[in-house]
Amino acid sequence: MRTLLQLVLMVFLSTTVIAQWANVPTPQIPRTPDGKPNLSAPAPRLPDGTPDLSGVWSPPMGYSRDLTRDLKEGAPFQPWAKALYDERASGSLWKEEPDANCLPQGVPKVLLVPAVWRIVQTPKIVFFVHEAFNLWWQAFSDGRRFVPHPDVAPTWHGYSTAKWDGDTLVVDVTGLNDQTWFDRAGNFHSDALHVVERYTRTSADVLSYEATIEDPNVFSRPWTINMPLYRHIDPGAQILEFKCVPFVEELLYKDLELPQQR
Repeated sequence: MRTLLQLVLMVFLSTTVIAQWANVPTPQIPRTPDGKPNLSAPAPRLPDGTPDLSGVWSPPMGYSRDLTRDLKEGAPFQPWAKALYDERASGSLWKEEPDANCLPQGVPKVLLVPAVWRIVQTPKIVFFVHEAFNLWWQAFSDGRRFVPHPDVAPTWHGYSTAKWDGDTLVVDVTGLNDQTWFDRAGNFHSDALHVVERYTRTSADVLSYEATIEDPNVFSRPWTINMPLYRHIDPGAQILEFKCVPFVEELLYKDLELPQQR
């Protein structure tokens, strides 16, 4: 049964739905002199010179299983938090994992689960639209700032602002609740979580991603992850509808890592 479910999910997540459309425009992608896609071409820019981050992106494998996989000593937990992490990492509490209950995935996890997602870039708001769980969130780049207040409820994806640092989009995420896990390994946070993300399109095909995670209630110090994200191999890829079934979702993802969509 698990094998069947995994195969269904692989087909579901790796298929782009374009057959129902007519007159689909040919995507404008850089090509080499022999006509092949030029994956190392310079990053495209908008008319105002701003890097164009728009498109459908795929995460690398493994980080939804363990966000700290590149850190030699794991996340710098405080002693009480390390004890809770160890209990979750044993697998005994997997039914408490938010994915298993069809609850939203927070930041940065929502970017790293094995499903594609889209950036929609406008001058004043950057939208992140995710196939997984049909989630979306937004980062305001119009100069506003988030002001914590007792009447402002923390949310699953928080309150995000964005600004440009040269060719890098810096997204500042605060106001997150404490209901999400960073990964299936059980890394977690409190509602004091603060995430600063950096998106740099290093070529037409690659988006460099960095996130610095700070939570003084759980960690002894801030820590940083970084990885490449890849433009979907099909420039005409579309975000699909996604239906979550409690506990089946965790069964599907528990032992499954899909190949990168390149």
